[in-house]
Amino acid sequence: MARSQARRVAVLVSGRGTNLQALLDAVAAPDYPARIARVVSNVPGAGALARAEAAGVPVAVIDHRPFGKDRSAFEAALTAELEACGAELVCLAGFMRLLTDGFVARWRDRLINIHPSLLPAFKGLDTHARVLAAGVRFTGCTVHYVRPAMDAGPIIAQAVVPVRPEDTAQTLAARVLVEEHRLLPAVVRWWAEGRLHPEGEVVTVAGAITPAAGLVNPTA
Repeated sequence: MARSQARRVAVLVSGRGTNLQALLDAVAAPDYPARIARVVSNVPGAGALARAEAAGVPVAVIDHRPFGKDRSAFEAALTAELEACGAELVCLAGFMRLLTDGFVARWRDRLINIHPSLLPAFKGLDTHARVLAAGVRFTGCTVHYVRPAMDAGPIIAQAVVPVRPEDTAQTLAARVLVEEHRLLPAVVRWWAEGRLHPEGEVVTVAGAITPAAGLVNPTA
């Protein structure tokens, strides 16, 4: 696909940017139907910015701290940056700021997030430690459309990993992260191909294949 025809995605980041790197690697393929138009961080010096610059992707820093408690002013600056780059989809990839209802409404059904749990379970922070404390047998990650409540919104896709008896929060996080790096570029591809159809709080993925078999953990 010609780069000029690829759909334009902006990525919001706050940290080291491993999910951003997965997207950067994906969009490097000639047939990938999206490109990253801008990477925006609220944290000066975030590792994700160096990843974007190394890939030749334009970056911007909008530090939230000078805005104090004026979240609307911060988000107005953010929106101006997103509109300036022509973003059609905004992807939250480790963006550690809660967004106001107004911002979410402005980008409704064009704003997605990846979260390291099987939502709606284990919203918020310290996900993997809470998974282990709860004793669940499966966890994973979720890509969803964003709604005003934290980690809420129509689920687009999920990936599942087993929880092992020897797991720590760190080993579990690493295994889930592998699936995050697969899932996010896949969802962005589906969006760019026009396959995502949100209706209310349910998303249909055109042409999706559902696994036939169930999973059991432990198996004996």
